[in-house]
Order: sequence, then structure tokens, then C-alpha cells
Amino acid sequence: MKIEVFALCDAATDNHGKLNILGTFDQIYAARVPVSHPACAIALRLRFDKMEEGIHTVKLQLVNPDGIPVFQTMEGEVNPRMGNDVGSVSVNLILNFQNIKFDAYADYQINLAIDDVAMAALPLRVREMPAPRNA
Repeated sequence: MKIEVFALCDAATDNHGKLNILGTFDQIYAARVPVSHPACAIALRLRFDKMEEGIHTVKLQLVNPDGIPVFQTMEGEVNPRMGNDVGSVSVNLILNFQNIKFDAYADYQINLAIDDVAMAALPLRVREMPAPRNA
């Protein structure tokens, strides 16, 4: 199994197997905390080889700098299947989030595990909005 895409973005869609991603980012600026980010998505594209056909569990978890989950772990399953003439297949997953609350300016992390094996992590930094410059 290979991770072809793992991105935090403003929005994503799957159109007949085409993964469309809009506005990837890794920082949020806020005037004060706590702050709620109105909406975002995780876009994920996984490629499975023929021998990996079958059910796999996928878990995503957003954690604070102490490793404490910001909200409940998201868990689901994928079941890649392919014909005899196909050596691999890709699976697109899109997870939409709304009103994620961040209690502090800090470096958060989005962890991806497949079949209970840690596979990748994305940083998400929440920073104080810079003071305006006097011109």
C-alpha cells in the first residue's frame, strides 16, 4: 500500500475516481484563542497492489502538542477490489471537518494509521495573527 496523496485542504471532491483538491494549507492564523476553523477537509489517495485486496481500516486523529486528541478519532474501512488484469487500484477518501476548535496557539498534528500501523502525519500550526504594519 502506498500513500499517493495526504493533504489538509479547504475542500476536496471525488469525481469518478479523480481526486480534486482545493487550497492545501498547514497554518491557521487567529486573532485570539480559542478559535474555531469553519471548514476543511483531508484528501487521501491510497494505492493498493493486487496482494493487498480486501478490507483495511483507516484512522485519522488530530492531536495537540501533548499528543492528546482534539476530537474523537475518525475510523473507517476501505475494501479495494480489482480484476485479474489489474495490478493495483487507487482509493480516494475525503473527510470533511467543520468547526474544529483549537484552544491554544500551538503545533498540532494529523496522524494517519492504516491497519493500526502509523503511516504518515501532517503538521497543522495555529498561529497568532501578526499585528498590522504601519505604512
